[in-house]
Amino acid sequence: MKKRIWLWVAAAAFLLSLAAAAADVSGKWKAEFTTPDGTPRVNTFTFKMEGEKLTGTVAGTQDETPIKDGKVSGDDISFSADRPFGTFNYKGKISGNEIRFKVDFNGQSFDITAKRAST
Repeated sequence: MKKRIWLWVAAAAFLLSLAAAAADVSGKWKAEFTTPDGTPRVNTFTFKMEGEKLTGTVAGTQDETPIKDGKVSGDDISFSADRPFGTFNYKGKISGNEIRFKVDFNGQSFDITAKRAST
C-alpha cells in the first residue's frame, strides 16, 4: 500500500514538473499586424532561451533591436525592446507554434500574434 502511494506521489511530482517547465521559444517568429493608427507592420522575433531567461532581437522594416528583461515561465513570455519610436513592452501566452502578445507602447496597447517561422 505504501509503495502505491509513493508511486502516485512520484508520478504527480513528475507531471507537475513538466507543467511548470518553460515552453521552448528559441528560434525565429514572425508577426504581421496593424498598429492602432492603421499602419501594417511585420516584426521578426529571434529568441534564445537559457532556462527561464530570454534573449534575442526584434526586427522591423527599419531596425533590429535587442530585447531586454526577457523571461519565459510556463506558457507566459515577457520582454521589452527599445525601438526607434520608444520602448515597447510585450507580454504574451505561448500555445504551440503561436504566441499571442499584448503590446504596450506610449500609453496604447494592441494585440499581435507571432507564429514560429518555418526553417
